[in-house]
Amino acid sequence: MLLAIDIGNTDTTLGVFEGEELRATWHMATGIHRMADEYAILLLNLLHHQGLGTSDIKEAVLCSVVPPLVATFEELFQRYFHILPLVVEAGVKTGVRIRMDNPREVGADRIVNAAAAHHLYGGPIIITDMGTATTFDTVSMEGDYLGGAIAPGIAAAAEALFMQAAMLPRVELTHPKRAIGTNTIAAMQSGIIFGYVGLIEGMVARIQQELGEKTKVVATGGFAELIAGETAIIDVVNPNLTLIGLRLVYLMNKAEPD
Repeated sequence: MLLAIDIGNTDTTLGVFEGEELRATWHMATGIHRMADEYAILLLNLLHHQGLGTSDIKEAVLCSVVPPLVATFEELFQRYFHILPLVVEAGVKTGVRIRMDNPREVGADRIVNAAAAHHLYGGPIIITDMGTATTFDTVSMEGDYLGGAIAPGIAAAAEALFMQAAMLPRVELTHPKRAIGTNTIAAMQSGIIFGYVGLIEGMVARIQQELGEKTKVVATGGFAELIAGETAIIDVVNPNLTLIGLRLVYLMNKAEPD
């Protein structure tokens, strides 16, 4: 089995593949100060509840936007699984040509998403990942990564509003009943959720205008389902896009001759 791990700034997502089947997925908080043994305890317990052990995991692949944790997870895999994971970074084959001014600036998770989205849905395509940041990635018909945009994430924006405005409470990010809120909490929920719907719709429209053609739009990330329920502009929601992309990248590199 293949264990795929996406280490994000806020959350770490893990998935176990048995062939093409994604057998299980989990989420844990990313903690930059956690040691390899601490992550191992969490991971081994998750595997145990799925009826799996260390001997079932034969291969591993990971991408990370938190560089110090790469070494932590490499240590974990070598100590507990006796394998060396493939780390998606510069020099790793992804099948994606990066057309940015500086290709090394692009997060590995965004390239992995591009590989998965083009493989699953073709192109041109816009991927919006709604996590700690809300990102927009554009992939051409040929599968080239053209660039994109980065905005604050929904949760980060809501937390900033709570922290910076003394009279505003922390609110649950849920479906607003109306755009016109009749109390403070309803008004905040409307502004945050419907405001981000407007952000998604506006950015997609601008990107498509620059491309000169309509594109499919795929959403992923923790808030994808919530936002997709409020707009018709999103064609597909795939919460496992990054994990699927990690598996694809692993297979590309596994097939490479030594």
